[in-house]
Amino acid sequence: MKTGIAFVGCGFVADYYFETLKNHPHLELRGVMDRRPERAQQFAHCYQVPIYPDLPTLLADPKVDIVVNLTNPSSHFEVSKQALDAGKHVYSEKPLAPVFTEAKTLVALAKDRGLLLSGAPCGLLGETAQTLWQALCKEEIGQVRLVYAEIDDGLIHLEQPHRWISKSGAPWPYQDEFEVGCTLEHAGYYLTWFPAFFGPAQQVTAFSACLIPNKQVMETEPLQVTTPDFSVACITFASGVVARLTCSIVGPYNHALQIVGDKGLLSIDECWNYYAPVYLHKYSKLGFRVEKYPLFRKYPLLKSLLGLTPREYPLVKKPSLKLRNLRHYQDFSRGVGDMAHALQNQRAPYLPAEYVLHVNELVLAIQAALSTQAPYQLTTTFSPLFPLSPPA
Repeated sequence: MKTGIAFVGCGFVADYYFETLKNHPHLELRGVMDRRPERAQQFAHCYQVPIYPDLPTLLADPKVDIVVNLTNPSSHFEVSKQALDAGKHVYSEKPLAPVFTEAKTLVALAKDRGLLLSGAPCGLLGETAQTLWQALCKEEIGQVRLVYAEIDDGLIHLEQPHRWISKSGAPWPYQDEFEVGCTLEHAGYYLTWFPAFFGPAQQVTAFSACLIPNKQVMETEPLQVTTPDFSVACITFASGVVARLTCSIVGPYNHALQIVGDKGLLSIDECWNYYAPVYLHKYSKLGFRVEKYPLFRKYPLLKSLLGLTPREYPLVKKPSLKLRNLRHYQDFSRGVGDMAHALQNQRAPYLPAEYVLHVNELVLAIQAALSTQAPYQLTTTFSPLFPLSPPA
C-alpha cells in the first residue's frame, strides 16, 4: 500500500529527499510545489514529477496524505499550519519552527486534529545511531558520565558556496544558511540522538557569538550577518549525563562524537553518514599511562601493537562498502517513510511531535545564548523512546 506525499519547496534539500525515495517504495510522490514557479518547473523537469500551481491546490488533493515541508525555515510555521488546517499530516525539515511558541502551536494543532507531525533530522533512525544506542543499553562502557560532540564545518563562506548546485539545478542557499545560523541548521543532528539516549534535557548553559559578521562570498555581494557562527553548550540530561556540543562555521571540520563511561569510550567520526563506523575503547591501566606519552600519539602503530586501539563495534546492519566509505550518506526520506508506516499501522511516528518539540526547544535555547547569556531551564519533555531492535 502506497502513501501519497507532496513536496512543498523545491530548493537544494529537495533533491536529497527525492534521491532517497527509492529506498521507500511505499511512498508515492504525487507532486511538488514551490512559491517560485520556475524552481518547481526546473525540479519537475529533472525528475519527471507533477507540479501543483499553488499550495491550496496541493492541500486540496485527496491523494496527498503527508505534506513534506522543505521550505526555508522562516516559512516552516506558516506552511505546516496551513497543511494541518487542511487535514494533512506533516513532516517538516528542521527546525519545526524558528520561534518556540510557533512550534508549540503546531504540536497542539496536530494533537487537536488527530494528525501526525514529525520532522528532520531523522538520523536517530540511522544504523550508526541505533548501534550506539544498543551498545549503551548493553552497558558496554558502564555508566555514561560525559559526552563530547562537535559539528564544526570550517569557513564555508571561503569555499565558494555560490557554486554549489543540486542535481536539479537549485543553488545552495548560502545567504539563508548564514542568516539562520549554524546552530539552528546543524545542532539537531546530534541533539536528536542525545535525549533518546540519556533522557529529556533539563538545563542548558550556552555561549554563542558571531565571530565573522562579513561573510562575503562574492566581491560584488557584501553579506553582513549577526547570527551566531559559533556556539558551545553544556546540557544536563535527566539521567545525569552532561554533554558538551560545539557548532561552528569557523572552526575546522570536525563531526566527532565521544561518549565517556566508567568502563570505556564509544566514538564515531561522522554524524552525516548513517553507516559511519562505531568504535569501542575499553579502559586499562596500561592504556591510561600510554595516552599521556607524546610518542604514542605520534606513532599510533605502537598503540596498535600493544592492543590499545579502539575496536570497531558491529553495526546493527552491515552496509555496502560504498555506503560505508562515503563522506556523507543520509537517507533524508527515512523519517517520511517511517511516518507513512505509522499511518498504515495507526501508531505515532518514531520521532513523535513531543520529541521533535523538545529538540526544537533545546536548539533554540543554544541559539539564544548570544542575547541571554544565562542558563536555560527546559520546559518540554516526552515519553521514553527505545531502540528499533531491543538489545540481545
